[in-house]
Amino acid sequence: MNRRSLVIGCAGLSALIVVMVMTTVAVTAAPAGGHTTERVATSTGDRTYEMYRPAGLGTPAPLVIVLHGGYGSGRQAESSYHWDTHADRGRFVAVFPNGVGRSWNAGTCCGPAQRRDVDDVAFVRTVLDDVSSRVSIDRSRVYVTGMSNGAMMAYRLACETDLFAAVAPVAGTRLVGCATAAPTSLLHIHGTADPTVPYTGGPGRAYNLRGTARVDGPAIPAVVAGFRQLAGCPDPTNRRLGSVVTSTADCPDGRTVELIAVTVAGHQWPGATPSPVIERLRPGNEPSGAFDATEVIWDFFAAHGL
Repeated sequence: MNRRSLVIGCAGLSALIVVMVMTTVAVTAAPAGGHTTERVATSTGDRTYEMYRPAGLGTPAPLVIVLHGGYGSGRQAESSYHWDTHADRGRFVAVFPNGVGRSWNAGTCCGPAQRRDVDDVAFVRTVLDDVSSRVSIDRSRVYVTGMSNGAMMAYRLACETDLFAAVAPVAGTRLVGCATAAPTSLLHIHGTADPTVPYTGGPGRAYNLRGTARVDGPAIPAVVAGFRQLAGCPDPTNRRLGSVVTSTADCPDGRTVELIAVTVAGHQWPGATPSPVIERLRPGNEPSGAFDATEVIWDFFAAHGL
């Protein structure tokens, strides 16, 4: 072999080694999955959120933000509603922010967050940006859901931002103005016998331990009708399966506005693991076994993008 052939051969071998090294690094640098607790700076001090990322997650990935109910927490919502299992199956990132004093400022409700006028809309924006700096997120497939006070916060986010391709409140109501909101897909789940956030509207059972604070919002069908109007939807079609009545409107631009009413069910997340703490504080809220709300919500989210 002459000197020129030797040089070319060595160069080719070097390139092959570089490719092999780069390939090895790309494989070993793939992010591991699992649960982490993250901290972000806000105008009122540091706050935290929980994040679950499936192992070997492809990118960019959908993101589901789950807002806990009053007296709950990110960890509690993650565990009780089984979002990690569904994240593994659906290949999405699930994030569980922690409210101030276990509460959210959803407008006229609830708890320390509302009393202190905490800017939870800004906090959720910060969480979304922070997650996006850690994981490659598909910003056209970002969703928000929540329980009770968290559902009210999800409504506030739907009314005051255009961040979400779909929103899924459970056992909550809208407590802020929404006339100029951007159209979005909506799935609302509610028990018709909910004593805390009445399905028919008006003041509900006291949600604080002193018995002095109550949610006083519009009827749930009227809230959902408002979102149909925003999205330019036709009248819904109704179907009943056992104790579950579903009203669905297929709207322009691929959007859907849907209400699932669970007859005789109370203030709870259907299919959840019962919480001993919540049951002790608010007896009679055992989750309905009519369906798995988390599975239904993810299927709804997966069918909708911006």
